[in-house]
Amino acid sequence: MRPGSVAIVGAGPGDPELITIKAMLRIQEADVILYDRLVNEELLNYAKIEALRIYCGKSPGHHSMPQETIERLMIQYAAEGHKVVRLKGGDPFVFGRGGEEALAVAEAGIPYEVIPGITSAIGAAASAGIPLTHRGLAASFAIVTGSRCHDHASPVRWDILAHSVDTIVVYMGVSQLSHIREQLLLHGKDITTPVALIENGTTSRQRTVTGTLGNIDKLAAAMKIANPALIIVGEVVKVREQLLSLEITTRSQIG
Repeated sequence: MRPGSVAIVGAGPGDPELITIKAMLRIQEADVILYDRLVNEELLNYAKIEALRIYCGKSPGHHSMPQETIERLMIQYAAEGHKVVRLKGGDPFVFGRGGEEALAVAEAGIPYEVIPGITSAIGAAASAGIPLTHRGLAASFAIVTGSRCHDHASPVRWDILAHSVDTIVVYMGVSQLSHIREQLLLHGKDITTPVALIENGTTSRQRTVTGTLGNIDKLAAAMKIANPALIIVGEVVKVREQLLSLEITTRSQIG
């Protein structure tokens, strides 16, 4: 029996053209693909016709397959001699549980590799015209998951984040937006701090809403912003407005 292996692959933030060449090659070679909810399913069209495709999607409050089952299937198919791809949205090691899966596979003695992908913080921000760092505005950024907002065992340290970095990027935080806003204001963040919400970043369905800590929760409700969406807090949000203004000026001059 030929040796099996596992590739834990980042599919990028949504736009299928943002996947890496190495990741695409692994998809084309795969015998089995276990893919997540936020993976653009266009990428599956590049797999072999006979490749087994297994949906492992997870949405807030609903998991189609327990994490333990996903890891067991990865190991089982690889042990049978198959080339297994674990295809994950964004980057596998950024809020993707890729580290847990790598450990499980390694402990089972299965050969594996990790192929990074463009994470949503970078991809969606760039697609919306927001640099996470910008000379004169931001020299640092942090990413955090909003799903830990009410985790009393390991709470998000908003008191530290509010002042230790210039730009804060929150994954999976739209449902906790009011709480996040309150915490940042409580710990001294100015009410006029710019905020952006990017829904379905890098895709044809992308929507971007900008405001401040003072009004972003009301704007999100009015626009019915829903997951998957990213929250960006910081002065760099202003760069988007500058770029849009320049684009309008250029178009009017050409016209």
